[in-house]
Amino acid sequence: MQIDMSLTRRGLFVGTGQAFAAIALAGPGAAEMLPKMTVTRDPNCGCCGNWVEHIKAAGFPVDVVKLDDVLPLKVKLRVPEALMSCHTAEIGGYVIEGHVPAEAVKRLLAERPKAIGIAVPGMPVGSPGMEVLGQTPQSYEIAIFSAGKQHVFARYRGLQQV
Repeated sequence: MQIDMSLTRRGLFVGTGQAFAAIALAGPGAAEMLPKMTVTRDPNCGCCGNWVEHIKAAGFPVDVVKLDDVLPLKVKLRVPEALMSCHTAEIGGYVIEGHVPAEAVKRLLAERPKAIGIAVPGMPVGSPGMEVLGQTPQSYEIAIFSAGKQHVFARYRGLQQV
């Protein structure tokens, strides 16, 4: 049995149009449509800006709000004092506090645990935004927290989960 596969100009035109539409709709990173993140940070903090760049490089769309005093937002979002860091982000109904690696944020969004959010307290050397040339990254924990409770969500050294 032989099938006629001759190409018509109309078929070529329609097929090409469909291919271009599929590529345009897919766009960069279409396999992973990430929700928009809103980051509230001190305008004078360089490491906060570096963390935002890390998050953007991972494919997250980001809105940045610069405030001289981020503490009232942290309190409103119920970030425990012991977990507070220099910037606070909101994404997908969660709070992201401090220098959390983008991969941990993606895991949080994929697993959707019952929690307020995740946090890296302090500013560990080697965490995203806190890279220091010539210094070995520190090990650090990412805490997951909810009302009155917190436990370890992940352990990292630099950008590597350990």
